[in-house]
Amino acid sequence: MVSKQVLSKVIDFIWLPIVTGLAVAALLLLLLPELRNFGGPTSQAGNFSTAEWLGPVSYSNAVKKAAPSVVNIYTKTTVKRSNHLPLKHPFFKRLKKQQSERVQGSLGSGVIMDSAGFIVTSLHVVDRVDEILILLYDGRELPATMVGTDPETDLAVLKIDAESLQNISVGNPDQIEIGDVVLAIGNPFGMGQTVTQGIISATQRNGLNLTILENYIQTDADINPGNSGGALIDARGNLLGINTAVLNNENSEGIGFAIPANEVQKVLTHIIDHGRVIRGWLGVEAIEITPTVATQLSLDFTTGLLVTAVVKEGPTHVAGVLPGDVVTSIDGIPVTDRHRSINQITEIFPGQPIALVIKRGTELLAITATAGERPPLN
Repeated sequence: MVSKQVLSKVIDFIWLPIVTGLAVAALLLLLLPELRNFGGPTSQAGNFSTAEWLGPVSYSNAVKKAAPSVVNIYTKTTVKRSNHLPLKHPFFKRLKKQQSERVQGSLGSGVIMDSAGFIVTSLHVVDRVDEILILLYDGRELPATMVGTDPETDLAVLKIDAESLQNISVGNPDQIEIGDVVLAIGNPFGMGQTVTQGIISATQRNGLNLTILENYIQTDADINPGNSGGALIDARGNLLGINTAVLNNENSEGIGFAIPANEVQKVLTHIIDHGRVIRGWLGVEAIEITPTVATQLSLDFTTGLLVTAVVKEGPTHVAGVLPGDVVTSIDGIPVTDRHRSINQITEIFPGQPIALVIKRGTELLAITATAGERPPLN
């Protein structure tokens, strides 16, 4: 039987370290509050919960959701050959007749945007072709007709007649963040539907001289020939953009571009409703003021658009804007980038007012112009 004296010593031996440990832990939690949730179910690293930090193990659900809405596109074009053979000889006459035409094929991808059969793809995939064939996810092959095109964004709208079509779920590109996981679905090199994975590398990319209106999502998900017109989706299977191009440089890798889904929807709606895309227009030619331009022109500011010409009887001409004026603000938004200002103006429907702040010499003027309709590309 253990004596009371021995038991007391054992208890003293155990409780002293415990009490000391608890006291140290309490002091640490007081001094370092970020440790208070350590190890719990909502443990945090920075501002991310453990589940958010790790992300899903698989993106198969996202692919299953979006893949049936992505189609393969095959086109055929009849090309006439130029022939400079001596046609007086009967042999060369027969040879010219046999080889005067050849059929050229190309491939790409598209996305079903509406269960009625409307498909969006890249214009360069279907431009000036004689025949368009759509291969659906379920194996059906169908001819497509051209509904309309938008050269300024390199988009085209096709139509097929088929039942049981699954339109894609559209996400919100305005809410994406650099580092978000994305998947590209398309038909690279005609291999059949293929999925590649990457992240959002940048947003609102412009100045690439790929199209007139540029506002690209940049991604490092592999986009190869045949992927053009396919879908860029988020980790939940929602459409973020239409894959359109890669940086064409032998030293570049992992630099692809997609047209944001909200711009795609606008193009689709306008083409279906109006047969064309209606955009706002000011009828002005301008150059962006950069520090270099400001130095050359001895300006005391480094942002804005320097007006170089106005279209006669155009919106800015009627409003009183003159060459040499500097546009510093459009509808209350400071002008810092020419491409973004152009995109801003195109979003304004013709007939709507546009508030401009103009710097003319030492004067600052407020001018209101009425938006016109942007002329189509020739």
